[in-house]
Amino acid sequence: MTATADLLQVPAGPLHDARTQLRDATDLLGYEEGVFKMLATPRREVTVSIPLRRDDGTIDLFTGHRVQHNFSRGPAKGGLRYSPDVDLDEVRALAMWMTWKCALLDVPYGGAKGGVRIDPRNYSQAELERVTRRYTSEISPIIGPERDIPAPDIGTDERTMAWLMDTYSVQQGYTVLGVTTGKPLSLGGSLGRSTATSRGVVHVALAAMESRGITPASATAAVQGFGKVGRYAARFLAEAGTRVTAVSDQYGAIGDPAGLDIPALEDHVDATGSVVGFARSEPMDAEELLFLEVDLLVPAAVEGVLRADNADRVRARVIVEGANGPTTPEADAILQAADRLVVPDILANAGGVIVSYFEWVQAKEAYWWSVDEVESRLAQRMTSAWERVSEHALKLDVPLRTAATCLAVERVAQAHLQRGLYP
Repeated sequence: MTATADLLQVPAGPLHDARTQLRDATDLLGYEEGVFKMLATPRREVTVSIPLRRDDGTIDLFTGHRVQHNFSRGPAKGGLRYSPDVDLDEVRALAMWMTWKCALLDVPYGGAKGGVRIDPRNYSQAELERVTRRYTSEISPIIGPERDIPAPDIGTDERTMAWLMDTYSVQQGYTVLGVTTGKPLSLGGSLGRSTATSRGVVHVALAAMESRGITPASATAAVQGFGKVGRYAARFLAEAGTRVTAVSDQYGAIGDPAGLDIPALEDHVDATGSVVGFARSEPMDAEELLFLEVDLLVPAAVEGVLRADNADRVRARVIVEGANGPTTPEADAILQAADRLVVPDILANAGGVIVSYFEWVQAKEAYWWSVDEVESRLAQRMTSAWERVSEHALKLDVPLRTAATCLAVERVAQAHLQRGLYP
């Protein structure tokens, strides 16, 4: 078996999907095998043990990872997730997708990702703080504002980033605001950061629907996931006039063909912790949400929800990926054959990294922008990227994912080749 073939012989999952997408792009671009192998392999990986003294005095032990996929265009950038499903291959895939996302949106970063295998719902705030501080201290030699800048992801938030920033700063002996993004405003966070991914998703979703002759103000949508991305995506879609008829979270799903009252639903979630039990809706099977007859589907939860065994049941005309890697390559082919428009994650959910970049720039300058400045610049970047990817897909007669990946891979490979190999 060749080294290249070996890179593709990983178990089915996000890493297999990411490398398959890369393989398709490098073949289309005509790159030699060495370029594929270089881009399919992370530049640096760190795995650490994280002991935790629990509030009751007992000891737990967790495993954490930080993967830095590429540095050719700048320091690494990527989220930190706390989830019981975290494993090294997942983190490798997410880091690779971050590289393409940054390149596609012309943000001067490479991709990274971090994760701790823990279910944060089972631990107190004090315990999660100790986990975060220990994890940060273990990976601190490889992070920093010029090296690798973490951000929130599944299971983490601005409070987590505050602990990370403080731990790193204590080690350095002075406050380093730029070591992380997604921080509280009082600690150098950016206005507009918490909703940036969702705003980016909706900017692209509205443009994608219009490209298919769908008027957003008369469209219907279903949103899988009601967390950091899905909640605000549902809100902004509703504000644009789109009727959000179903949403789900990790506990269940609800729907109303007439359209859910999103502000009231947000109040319900704040009070109860779940969309389940919302009075102005009917309960439904969570997976069935993916197959509703709506104009727009936004999978905004986790990877691999649209697969070979269920993609033929998707009836939405437009799928906009709010999550990372929700569609497998096999499902992509099925959706393409059915003339479903799939807007890939590296374009659709790039709003978060764009405003993370804005936050990093503001921290370096010690000068903070207004929310209008942030959101107008975000809209311009997302709209421009949508137009560029759409034109490239039309030019090459390929799906949007292939066009986006080719544009991103070409930009990263060009940077690497121009820098040359050391030594």
